[in-house]
Amino acid sequence: LNQLLCTFSHFIIKILPVTRNQTKHIEGETEVHHRPKRGWVWNQFFVLEEHMGPDPQYVGKLHSNSDKGDGSVKYILTGEGAGTIFIIDDTTGDIHSTKSLDREQKTHYVLHAQAIDRRTNKPLEPESEFIIKVQDINDNAPKFTDGPYIVTVPEMSEMGTSVLQVTATDADDPTYGNSARVVYSILQGQPYFSVDPKTGVIRTALHNMDREAREHYSVVIQAKDMAGQVGGLSGSTTVNITLTDVNDNPPRFPQKHYQLYVPESAQVGSAVGKIKANDADTGSNADMKYTIINGDGSGVFSISTDKETREGIISLKKPLNYEKKKSYTLNIEGANTHLDFRFSHLGPFKDVTMLKIIVGDVDEPPLFTMPSYVMEVYENAKIGTAVGTVTAQDPDTANSLVRYFIDHNTEEDRYFTIDANTGTIKTAKIFDREETPWYNITVSASEIDNPELVSHVQVGVRILDINDNPPELAREYDVVVCENAKPGQVIQTITATDKDNSANGARFHFSLDEGLSLNPNFTLRDNEDNTASILTRRRRYSRTTQDTYYLPVLISDGGVPPLSSSSTLTIRVCACEKDGRVRTCHAEAFLSSAGLSTGALIAILLCVVILLAIVVLFITLRRSKKEPLIISEEDVRENVVTYDDEGGGEEDTEAFDITALRNPSAAEELKYRRDVRPEVKPVLRHHASSSLDSIDVQEFIKQRLAEADLDPSVPPYDSLQTYAYEGHRSEAGSISSLDSATTHSDQDYNYLGDWGPEFKKLAELYGEIESERTTYCALAL
Repeated sequence: LNQLLCTFSHFIIKILPVTRNQTKHIEGETEVHHRPKRGWVWNQFFVLEEHMGPDPQYVGKLHSNSDKGDGSVKYILTGEGAGTIFIIDDTTGDIHSTKSLDREQKTHYVLHAQAIDRRTNKPLEPESEFIIKVQDINDNAPKFTDGPYIVTVPEMSEMGTSVLQVTATDADDPTYGNSARVVYSILQGQPYFSVDPKTGVIRTALHNMDREAREHYSVVIQAKDMAGQVGGLSGSTTVNITLTDVNDNPPRFPQKHYQLYVPESAQVGSAVGKIKANDADTGSNADMKYTIINGDGSGVFSISTDKETREGIISLKKPLNYEKKKSYTLNIEGANTHLDFRFSHLGPFKDVTMLKIIVGDVDEPPLFTMPSYVMEVYENAKIGTAVGTVTAQDPDTANSLVRYFIDHNTEEDRYFTIDANTGTIKTAKIFDREETPWYNITVSASEIDNPELVSHVQVGVRILDINDNPPELAREYDVVVCENAKPGQVIQTITATDKDNSANGARFHFSLDEGLSLNPNFTLRDNEDNTASILTRRRRYSRTTQDTYYLPVLISDGGVPPLSSSSTLTIRVCACEKDGRVRTCHAEAFLSSAGLSTGALIAILLCVVILLAIVVLFITLRRSKKEPLIISEEDVRENVVTYDDEGGGEEDTEAFDITALRNPSAAEELKYRRDVRPEVKPVLRHHASSSLDSIDVQEFIKQRLAEADLDPSVPPYDSLQTYAYEGHRSEAGSISSLDSATTHSDQDYNYLGDWGPEFKKLAELYGEIESERTTYCALAL
């Protein structure tokens, strides 16, 4: 076949001669017309792929009409594979393939042919293009690129249910022959599955394939080219098919009767047994729920489902007692929770079994007649007072004797004792209900024959109240009465409290101490609701007279026997606003009534302190600063003493008696300097004031000169003293204002107040009833 194909594939390329059309004319002349024709006659060249012969494979031949066979024409081949894959005999034009070609790698080659003159290298024919196609052979088998495959299909599916479609590819040329025509067949997996030969679709071939019978299948699919004919190439793949589960199997108990042993000492809530129904399905199709549908033990036992193990867990709901009931019977049902109604005809999907539970006898600890006890005892009861009795019995048929005891593990357990034989509980201390109203103790009971079997019970002891606490005021009251209070005004409401409970102190009675005389200031009113009101009995109270009152109050309860106590209320008198709000209760309220606030009073006091400090500082500086009287030698030679002292002003009468210098008649007695203390008493102090009226100025100056000479306190040298004296009693009167300080002004300045606000300050200065006296100081030079 290959050689036949090779023979048909050899085409000769010929260069046809140029033909001439000759036309004979009438005159007998011949005219030659040249018409060019195609020099190349083409057909496609073919070369077989995968050529394995020893010699190069012949492809075809190039031939030009210009070639006379003398070797003057040279053939040239260029293009894809020229010189490497394809070679040409430049003399004959034969083309050969030197290599084995693969169509699946390259399907054709494009080349160019040209004939030239060997001597002149001039082209005899124009260059032309031709194609060499690689002829396909069946050298590629079909392949499954996605295999092997893993797929699932539900069990119990209908016959012909599609499972999977497989596809094989063939690299050969699908347009040439049957090399790429693939046919599918099944090599392994029959009779369970089949495959469509054209499409490759795999389908189920049997009805009701049961997963529980067989779950996994391995199917081998073959793809063969050449349409499945003999000699075609083939490839295969494996398809692993798994049947998935559906709920087609109901649960079943392996047995119809079960028996379970449970000791009577089993704890309530504990698991006492397990039971399980088998289900051939898996996953959610095997989920089930267990229930107790009937039986005499349905109230004593319960059942639940373990989702992991799918077992029924039997638990105890109530305590068992072998002496009362020795066995129970339960009917237990197990049913699927996820049903598939397509398979309901295979049901019912539930099963029932019977469980018999046998109660085992064990030696039990004593059993108290009550789960807990509550007892009562009065407070202040004597030690050894009986509180109550607990009772326990041996539940076993032996009925052993019981011993009682308190472990004293806690502090409260030590406050009580118990009779080991009778179970009577007694007090071991005196109780105070107001301190601890309730006690919890644990009483234990054990069999005398078997002390290790112990049971316990909680006992609560309530301490009952007796009236042993008198009532008292609920708190410390700060009672205030306003100075402007009216008679009958409520100034405070008081309440009381009692440490005893409501039975011995719920009702309180308030009153004033009857042993005291009638209080003229305040009274008390019992409101009969466990409160009392304090009322005033007179109008107005004065802090200046009494700022604090004391009111004794008697409080009694309604207990048996009734108890009472006396408390004293302290009532303060305070200044209040008109609406009753307390303004203050302190001493500064008196000054506040005058119109000065607390801040103003503090400011005034601060100013006074500052002024006092300035005065003290000034006096201290005056005393510490003593300058020398002699300033320089020139002053000594001139006998002039200079005092650098400006004086204290008109009000300074300490250093010099200016009035006496101005008017001798105004001097009542001689005054000496007070800034220097004399060491001896003055010599001249004998002139009476009566002689001053008739003294002459000359005599006055002589007298003062003598006093200055004999005064040991003055400097020991002469001094010049100047006296500003105008004379004595001129008839015209003095026009000087120096003496105005000693007289009263007769001028009335009240009219200045009528001049308007501009003269208000001037009117205040001159409008006083009594003007101040002014004096002037003279400086001694």
